[in-house]
Amino acid sequence: SRPARKNKGKMAAPMNRESRGSEPGAAPYGNFPNYSRFHPPEGRVSLLPQGLLRSLFPAATRPLLGLDVGCNSGELSVALYQHLLGLQDSNSSPEPPGARKELKLLCCDIDPELIRRAQQSSPFPASISFASLDIMDSGAREPFLSSYLQRFGRSSFDIGFCMSVTMWIHLNHGDRGLLEFLALLASLCTFLLVEPQPWKCYRAAARRLRRLGRDDFEHFRSLQINGDMAESITRILTQECAMELICSFGSTSWDRSLLLFKSTSAHPEGSD
Repeated sequence: SRPARKNKGKMAAPMNRESRGSEPGAAPYGNFPNYSRFHPPEGRVSLLPQGLLRSLFPAATRPLLGLDVGCNSGELSVALYQHLLGLQDSNSSPEPPGARKELKLLCCDIDPELIRRAQQSSPFPASISFASLDIMDSGAREPFLSSYLQRFGRSSFDIGFCMSVTMWIHLNHGDRGLLEFLALLASLCTFLLVEPQPWKCYRAAARRLRRLGRDDFEHFRSLQINGDMAESITRILTQECAMELICSFGSTSWDRSLLLFKSTSAHPEGSD
C-alpha cells in the first residue's frame, strides 16, 4: 500500500474492501489487500546481507530508529526487522529481550484497514509501530513524525525504507510530488533503502485502471521523469537531495532494484 497526498483540497480516502473487491487495479495508491502474495518479503530480504545494520552503525549505543513508508499490512516490515536483527523463526517465538534495544521501526501507510491488519498480526508490538498516515499531507505528517522522534530525543531516523512506493507517489502527485517525496525522505533519514518500480509497472497500473473503466491517473501522461526509474531516482537523490548511492543489492525476481543511499548532509544523531 502506498501513501498519497492531498491534491486539490481533501484527498478521497482509500476505497473500502467491498467497493474495490480483490481486483488489484482498484487500489489507486497501491494499497492492495493481498500485496505480499504477489511480491513475497523473502524476495527482498534475501538480497540484503546479514549484519547490514551492524556494518552501517558499528558503534551504535542507543536504539536505532527506522521508518518504513507505505508498509501495506506489515509483512515486509516484519521481515525486514527480523532480517536486520538476525532473528530466525521469530513469528513463532516471543520477542527476544535484547531486540527492543536495537531497532525501533515506525511503519506508516495511507490505508487504515491495512494498518489495523498489521497491528493485529505483528509479532513485535514493542519494537514495531504501525500508523495510518498520508505521508504527503504535511499537516498530518509533521506533528506525527516530530512527536515520534521526540520520544527518543531525536530529530531524524537512522534508516528509511521505501519499498515499491515511488511509483504511487509519482502517479498520484506528478513529477513535483516525486521530487518533494524524495527530498522529504532524504531530510528524514541517514540511510535510505529504496526499491523503485520500473516504468513498465507504471504502464501496467494505468492499463488496470482503464480496464476497470476508471479515470486515468491524473499525472500519468504528463510525467517528464520516466524511462529508467532506478536511474532517475538515483540521480534525484544524489544530485538534488544530498545523498550518495553506497550499494545496489541487485534486483528481485520481478525486476526491481534495491538501492541503499546515505545522507551527505549532517544528521547529528544519525549515526554513532
